[in-house]
Amino acid sequence: MRPDPSQRIDGRAVTVWRIAAAGVALLPAVAAGVLVGLVVTDIVPMVPGIAGAALLLVAAIALVAVVPKVRWIRWRYEVLEDEIYLRHGLWIRKRTLIPMTRVQHVDTKAGPILRAFGLSTVTVATAGGEHEIPALSDEVADGLRDRIAALARVTEDVV
Repeated sequence: MRPDPSQRIDGRAVTVWRIAAAGVALLPAVAAGVLVGLVVTDIVPMVPGIAGAALLLVAAIALVAVVPKVRWIRWRYEVLEDEIYLRHGLWIRKRTLIPMTRVQHVDTKAGPILRAFGLSTVTVATAGGEHEIPALSDEVADGLRDRIAALARVTEDVV
């Protein structure tokens, strides 16, 4: 088995992902509040209602506090002369090898939250789809985009 890729994405990714997860976590938090309201009005029995609300709150907290950190720990990448090696995944661990001969183009992109933190995502397009290396500092993302583009051109010229 080949060793894991050596490069990590920027540590600020954890904060960005927590901000994004906070919006998603509002749903279970609101559902927990509604459940408590139903318990208080005697529509739902106390024990199952409070247990359900507690479970929803724990899920919301884990979504914001735990998942982004574990996601960051799992994300690794490496750009080699002849391939790009990605490893990521929280529940399902995924290892991807992208041969440079298959790279069609490479872009950087950044939404408003990433831009606020000075981060960008590198997107590598192949005939089989797009692959992303998320949350890199703008400087690293620009350098990586240029390096992949140069390696893909060199590989195409050799073939």
